[in-house]
Amino acid sequence: MHARSVVAAAIDEQTGEVLRRRFGYDPAEVVAWVRSLPQPAAVTYEAGPTGFALARLFAVSGISCLVAAPSKLQRPSGDRVKTDARDALHLARLLRLDEIVAVRVPTIEQETARDLVRTREDNRAALMAARHRLSKLLLRHGILYDGKSAWTGAHDAWLRRHRFEHPGLQAAFDADYETVQQIGARKDRLDKLIEELAETSQYAATVRRLGCLRGVSTLTGFALAVEIGDWDRFTGSTIGAFLGLVPSEFSSGQSRVQGSITKTGNTHARRLLVESAWHHRKPYRPGAVMQARWAQASGMAVARGDAGNHRLHHKWQQFTTRKKRPVIANVAVARELAGWCWSLAVMPD
Repeated sequence: MHARSVVAAAIDEQTGEVLRRRFGYDPAEVVAWVRSLPQPAAVTYEAGPTGFALARLFAVSGISCLVAAPSKLQRPSGDRVKTDARDALHLARLLRLDEIVAVRVPTIEQETARDLVRTREDNRAALMAARHRLSKLLLRHGILYDGKSAWTGAHDAWLRRHRFEHPGLQAAFDADYETVQQIGARKDRLDKLIEELAETSQYAATVRRLGCLRGVSTLTGFALAVEIGDWDRFTGSTIGAFLGLVPSEFSSGQSRVQGSITKTGNTHARRLLVESAWHHRKPYRPGAVMQARWAQASGMAVARGDAGNHRLHHKWQQFTTRKKRPVIANVAVARELAGWCWSLAVMPD
């Protein structure tokens, strides 16, 4: 599957005959060709930038379609020739052997919610980069903010007081400051829209239950809900592997070597959990914010969240006693936090 071309290969289950076809990017033409093949037919293609439009069209047409996870495709180590035609035939053979690991195809509503969350994530990264450019511009000229916290109201007032004699420096400062203000305003609009959507969408109940855990705000809970989607696919022990929070391993015979975490799976969800895990380092004293979140959730979810908060803080204490490096300890807490999030997400309303 490419933006402007599709290469297909089909294997007749009865005769073993291989059929090949090349298309322009017209999903309707692809579906028509599959319908012309001996039925029943099953289809697969690799997940990629072309999205799930073709898979949805196959589903409407009543044709079984699996969107293959590229990272799970088995390829011969000695195969050094890669072409679209060979890839299509390889996919057909794997499908025939039932060796395709499929990704979940989201609905249009789920995908649009995920697009909104990822747009907010891109905007957050752009805001951080813009702030860095502005602060480093001032630092190069020996100007350093000596207040308690940067990017607050006091810091903004301090920035607006700056005037420079050189026109070029003033123009550069004005441009960078304006960029920070524009991106910040856009981020605030996206945050407000996500909070409104979190209260009315199909994820509202899940977001309220996830909010019973420390460090999981409405924005974080909604992002986890839309990124993971169907929580029932996992268990409390397998969700960590899906998010890339388990150690890599190279073992053979009597040798067993574990390395750093795999960092596979959903990068956005993993980052959110790692950031949330830092909140469990401080002593656990439920404040007004946590009490307000608990008021919106069921008693069962509150009890489960309270138990998770106690457990995760206790894990932090154990790692601190063992003098573990904080960044390593935090990742371990994030892995366990993923399991607590799963237990709340699959909890009945």
